[in-house]
Amino acid sequence: MIEKPSLAPAEIIRETLSRPSIFKNEEPLSLEYLPSRLPHRENQLRFLAELFRSVIEKPGTTSPRVLITGDIGTGKTVLAQRFGTDITRTAKTLKLNLLYRHINCREYRGSLFMILKRVLQTFTPTFPQRGFSSEELLQILLDQLDDKNLHIILTLDEADMLIKTEGTTSLYNLTRIQEERPGRPVRLSLIIILRDLRLIEDLDRSTQSTLQRNIIRLERYTPPQLETILKERVELAFKEGTVPEEVVNFVADMASPAGDARFAIELLWRAGKYADTEGAKELKPDHLRAAANSVYPVMRTEYSQHLSHHEKLLLLGLARVLERTNMPYATMGDVEIAYKIACEEFKEPGRAHTQVWKYVQNLSATGIVSTQLSTTGFRGKTTLLGLSTAPASAIRRWLEASLAKA
Repeated sequence: MIEKPSLAPAEIIRETLSRPSIFKNEEPLSLEYLPSRLPHRENQLRFLAELFRSVIEKPGTTSPRVLITGDIGTGKTVLAQRFGTDITRTAKTLKLNLLYRHINCREYRGSLFMILKRVLQTFTPTFPQRGFSSEELLQILLDQLDDKNLHIILTLDEADMLIKTEGTTSLYNLTRIQEERPGRPVRLSLIIILRDLRLIEDLDRSTQSTLQRNIIRLERYTPPQLETILKERVELAFKEGTVPEEVVNFVADMASPAGDARFAIELLWRAGKYADTEGAKELKPDHLRAAANSVYPVMRTEYSQHLSHHEKLLLLGLARVLERTNMPYATMGDVEIAYKIACEEFKEPGRAHTQVWKYVQNLSATGIVSTQLSTTGFRGKTTLLGLSTAPASAIRRWLEASLAKA
């Protein structure tokens, strides 16, 4: 049998683009999509609106501080963003000066200075890059809010990173700054999104009491709840008749152990891509199996896009140790040795222990790496590092490919 000559890259692209797609609009399956409805989160949205009611009815009198917590994929981010969009729209109709800003702390490396600088650049794009402390930036922000007669709701998403990086000080300053301005309108309200509620225990009592007054806990989605969410997205994203109901149920079952809606939606999108690649007219279970086999949660874009080059090298070292030993945890010492070997392999100078430990804390804050103190069986006390979200071999392969492209 004579093989057909392979197509040139340009021909492959033209052929792909000319092939019919089962998608009609991929946007509802993207990470950036903000749905108009929040199935199974309506009560939490109502409670959030109630907590901020005074900001609309009596602006300048109170500054709510709300804590939203829950596992990955339970809707924390989309709940806050939907609320922020709707309350600013309401304020505009009432001619109130209200601004909502949603900041991902992981994106800004857990630095309050960088977060406040980004917020200030909303008002002053040319705001100086340096020369101020975070405390000074906070005072400047409040002065600007006074000058503009403006109230801001600041959402700190992935605040785990902020706490692990800066400890108590940053959240204490944010929650207590109004007390230093007696007699002046209160203009800064906070929504803190935290994955690990245990981190609150590390804060001082004053900050704990402030944040624990208003907690919204989001439980994992059940399979029927995931089905509701997926059916809405299917209707918006796929052409009619291309996604059978049993396939939607299959996606919900695949994502149900973690109750992770984001993972379920990403599986649906990726499966649609596999279907389009082979020219299928509808989504089938095998497309979903292929999608699930090709991606683990740790390798999803929102987990990996903010990792630094050296954090990837450290993660690679950890994955290699765990794959070689077939053990659930590796010692900090073994991981540092493997990290330095990875640095040599990719021609990067290795960092000192103090900086490596910061990388570990950052990776732990993102949920990619789990840490615990050693018990019996180890000489002395040491930190043990593990990977609980994906096989070490899969992470190793992904990182080697990612670092080779860098």
